[in-house]
Amino acid sequence: MRFKPTNQAQDAKRVTRGTSSNSTGFDFTSHIYYLCHDACTRLPELQHIDMQRVAVTFSQTRKQVSHGLYASMTPMRFEGGSLQDTSEEQHYTVQRLFDENGCEMMYILRLYLPRFMEESFQEKLVTIFHELWHISPDFNGDLRRHEGRCYLHTHSQQQYDVSMAQLVAKWLQLNPSPALYAFLQYDFNELHQRFGRIYGVKIAHPRLIPLKRRADS
Repeated sequence: MRFKPTNQAQDAKRVTRGTSSNSTGFDFTSHIYYLCHDACTRLPELQHIDMQRVAVTFSQTRKQVSHGLYASMTPMRFEGGSLQDTSEEQHYTVQRLFDENGCEMMYILRLYLPRFMEESFQEKLVTIFHELWHISPDFNGDLRRHEGRCYLHTHSQQQYDVSMAQLVAKWLQLNPSPALYAFLQYDFNELHQRFGRIYGVKIAHPRLIPLKRRADS
């Protein structure tokens, strides 16, 4: 997918959400998007999420090894939904992202291939729900913040994943269409053998943009 400059901000980017209907192969990011959209529609715990304002992308991992990132959720705002971070001596804003209709993206969900597809079916779903849970209940572009030092995952990463597994089970009990998640039953090579080329939206990591300081600051 391509980025195009927008006139909404000098450093803003535009991303085309969909892909050509003439493309052959497997549109990975669209399948992830529709799975997430269904989960956020069915589950009260996720209904604060507007998937039309969550960009879904993937990055290719350099080595096919089991360790490393499987997925990430990038917030497009700083703490409290602010466009500027003034907590340090140097102030920053974040590069903004818009779709082809001018709708601003508040988050970027990124999957790392082929590593993500090498997880088990259950682990893939837990990973996706894990990242969705990071989205602030206020949907303000910031991440969900828990009390204490480990504000992203609470005090226990293991308990966090157990909670996500319970949320996955709840979603599956609501009988979503198997077509939404059937592709997660394959590993990367199996998916490629079945559908051919695997493609989707590609989005670069957003940049932090230093702000000019006023002369009187």
